[in-house]
Amino acid sequence: MSDRPLAAIILAAGQGTRMKSEKHKVLHPIAGKPMLHHLLDTIESVGVERTVIVVGARREQIEESVKDRNVAIAVQEEQLGTGHAVAQAHDALKGFAGDVLILYGDVPMVSADTMRDMIFRLNNGSDPRAVVLGFRPDDAAAYGRIIADDQGEIEKMVEFKDASDAERAVNLCNSGLMAARSTDLFILLDQISNDNAAGEYYLPDIVMLPGQKSAVIEVDDPAEVAGVNSRAELAAVEGEWQARRREQAMADGVSLIAPDTVWFAHDTQVASDVVIEPNVIFGPGVSIASGAKIYGHSHIEGATIGPTTNVGPFARLRPGAVMEEGSKVGNFVEMKKATLGKGAKANHLTYLGDAEVGEGANIGAGTITCNYDGYFKYKTVIGKGAFIGSNSALVAPVTIGEGAIVGAGATVTKDVAAGDLALVRAEQTAKAGWAARFNAASVKKKSRK
Repeated sequence: MSDRPLAAIILAAGQGTRMKSEKHKVLHPIAGKPMLHHLLDTIESVGVERTVIVVGARREQIEESVKDRNVAIAVQEEQLGTGHAVAQAHDALKGFAGDVLILYGDVPMVSADTMRDMIFRLNNGSDPRAVVLGFRPDDAAAYGRIIADDQGEIEKMVEFKDASDAERAVNLCNSGLMAARSTDLFILLDQISNDNAAGEYYLPDIVMLPGQKSAVIEVDDPAEVAGVNSRAELAAVEGEWQARRREQAMADGVSLIAPDTVWFAHDTQVASDVVIEPNVIFGPGVSIASGAKIYGHSHIEGATIGPTTNVGPFARLRPGAVMEEGSKVGNFVEMKKATLGKGAKANHLTYLGDAEVGEGANIGAGTITCNYDGYFKYKTVIGKGAFIGSNSALVAPVTIGEGAIVGAGATVTKDVAAGDLALVRAEQTAKAGWAARFNAASVKKKSRK
């Protein structure tokens, strides 16, 4: 990197018609975060001072998405090519003197190191007019080609539709990402024409203008510059992201029993010595402490999971779920905005919503906290060491005191004091011989038919 100020122009004006979606293409998520925001987070990490997003169709969606970020918006009213799109950022960068990264909102996985490499090359070596990021895909397909010498100086760049057969045989391709000096960029853009097969102003054409040569650097992993133009390409980029995240998790000391079946969110935090069984999905906002075990087929989002806890199988933790040290939730247990205290457990078929469960408490199978009356939410508090019998309904707001016991099948609508037993059910009665008489009569009746 250099000491010069750094800006970024992100192109996001495309129609995105192949996505077949009402949502803007660059707002479709990867690992639970919009593509555009992946890119914004990366450029922030490399010290970009000014960011301009060039928008077009559905621009109101992007404006809403970035309203809390320090970015400027430029509008490309007509889709006249990438060179024309970059030119729309001129006014937003008025007075800026430094280096500019030109990026694409639908190419979200380019790394901070690659961005730094582009800026370094721009300010070192042969003092190039611009730096182009190249890559060598397994299938060059219809990408634009870069013809360069052994020193990485570009002799020619050409779009596939305008390339000769010999040029199409070259496998060094143009990712579209570039770096240039702000003092040069807009002057160069004024000099390019739309005399080409598409009648558009191509950004790469600034490389071929007379004068100083430009340079190319190659990205190590072509997956960094994978573009997203369809649902299939979105899934492919998601798959690449997940594969890297799984590798990182295992390198950090996490055991993934079947790695390909675990799906992380962009911000999932997992400590070492956590075991994650197959078919576990993490939504945003999850942290897991050391020694926890996540059993198969669990779905976890917005949850804090403490050390030596057990989750699942088939558990669902929703936002606001907190499991303290040594606590357990088992199969078909759901938590939402609830805290399960140290060593507490809810092993089967339970819903804990808007609840606070004390240390060592036991929640029996089939228990639910009835937290919603159709209009408002209410809280249930279960004290330390309390025992809630199976198939109980705790109608909030309600408090179960420390060490209290709620008998199985209870519907609790009033507070239970510490140490008390609450029984809320009809007295059991028995009618001697009634079942035997009923069965005999039924068999006889059926035999007559």
